[in-house]
Amino acid sequence: MSKLALTLVLFTFLFSMLASQAALETKSISGKSFITLRSIKSHYGFLKMSLSENKITLRKDKVKLEFIIGSGLCYMNGLKFSLSSAVKSSGGRYLVSDIDVSTMIDPVLKPTFISTAKSFNTVIIDAGHGGKDAGAVNRLGTEAGYNLKVARTLQAGLKSKGFKVVMTRETDKYLTLGQRVAIANRYPNAIFISIHFNAASNTLAKGIETFVLSPVGVAGYGRGVKSSDYKTRSGNHQDSANIALATAIHGRMKERVDKYKVPDRGIKRARFSVLSGIKNPAILIEGGFMSNPTEAKLIDDKIYQSTIATAIYEGIFRYRGALNAAKR
Repeated sequence: MSKLALTLVLFTFLFSMLASQAALETKSISGKSFITLRSIKSHYGFLKMSLSENKITLRKDKVKLEFIIGSGLCYMNGLKFSLSSAVKSSGGRYLVSDIDVSTMIDPVLKPTFISTAKSFNTVIIDAGHGGKDAGAVNRLGTEAGYNLKVARTLQAGLKSKGFKVVMTRETDKYLTLGQRVAIANRYPNAIFISIHFNAASNTLAKGIETFVLSPVGVAGYGRGVKSSDYKTRSGNHQDSANIALATAIHGRMKERVDKYKVPDRGIKRARFSVLSGIKNPAILIEGGFMSNPTEAKLIDDKIYQSTIATAIYEGIFRYRGALNAAKR
């Protein structure tokens, strides 16, 4: 079966048939709650659990869930997710953080769990940066310019299918993060997509990644937990819907950019201000690294820009289809 078909299986409601009534077994380590992998296997109806070197794999039919022991990585049908805590081994049991099970694994494997997710017909597209804030810059162009080009292509595609589309900006205009959040929160029953391209001091860095708001008590990507991480933000009320939306869109992006050999950096959590205040399901995508010479040329290519827009468009349809199926 192709990677496309496997990822599609991941985000269809075949997963709703995986859930059983087996309880999840918890274990406390240093005041933090963890779930045993053996109970995850039973709870979600996986048939096989195998250990190979430092990898534990759960399987059922066409579904594969992989955990790397000692690592904060999880793969669901090959799609990479960054966990809040490393997978641990203790007392002969392998353990996954309770937060990761409830706010990442469960919403993907059981989309009907997402009680806050609503059907929608409005998409808010946020072209990052703009005006005096150019974002990342290289000799070919500015991130603000590329973000807007992708946003406009996405806007046209969604409008052609009957969606209401709200653009936080349609020109090279500067907006504060607060203004973007305020625009987004005017529209109930919508989703929010913030479009960006990346940059790093290491010019070898490359790949796509998608961010969702960190749940309460979970650090932003690349740093430790701070006291402010324990404060509930508006966006935390959509934690489950955020990860489901990210899965649908990032999975399609991964499939679409594979032909360009652009690597998958995964779905990650962060405390970006533009995500913290959004009341609707919200994600931020990074479509590649402008600081990488190879990806810089891709990002400047209209066909690649269209590829990113198309992937987002198709992921939105995948997510809405999943929600509609859940309500039947």
